[in-house]
Amino acid sequence: MAYDKFNILTSSAVPLPIENVDTDQIIPARFLKATERVGFGDNLFRDWRYNSDESPKKDFVLNDSTYSGKILVGGKNFGSGSSREHAAWAVYDYGFRAVVSSFFADIFKGNCLNIGVLPVQVSPEFADSIFKAIEENPNTELEINLPNQTITLLATGQQESFAINGYKKNNMLNGFDDIDYLQNIKEDIEVFASTRPF
Repeated sequence: MAYDKFNILTSSAVPLPIENVDTDQIIPARFLKATERVGFGDNLFRDWRYNSDESPKKDFVLNDSTYSGKILVGGKNFGSGSSREHAAWAVYDYGFRAVVSSFFADIFKGNCLNIGVLPVQVSPEFADSIFKAIEENPNTELEINLPNQTITLLATGQQESFAINGYKKNNMLNGFDDIDYLQNIKEDIEVFASTRPF
């Protein structure tokens, strides 16, 4: 399933300064029955967003119109817990294109990269700077430059580099998932296959 190409993203951000956010909080298990990647955004952080009577919890950040943007800034150890792909699907379907944290669970990080959400790991100090800047001004913007692998806090000019696997970077720049990548090099595969003696 192709997704939008990721190049340079400039956006305000939604702060979630909670550590150890696990995938069951990102998308509760009762919503895992669907197999298509659509509709999960409605239930992103479902139990944190809504009361038992389905009314929105006013004190949860996604229900606060003060904050908006395509970047979610989470606390340390974001995406821990079970390996459900649906957690990344929910983040993407809600409208986030990047998640920033000082540490990601490996499987969640991989699932994000597979579907077009860029996980940007920064130092704890840089994460703190982002949270403070957003607290002072909710319209604070971040620039995430995938070609240069940098994230910049535009209000102050603070910048850090982030790591990403070269293959995944290329896929995100082109809007490819793994299948799209293979389809894109189909001719090369066929040429290679024609040279095999079997």
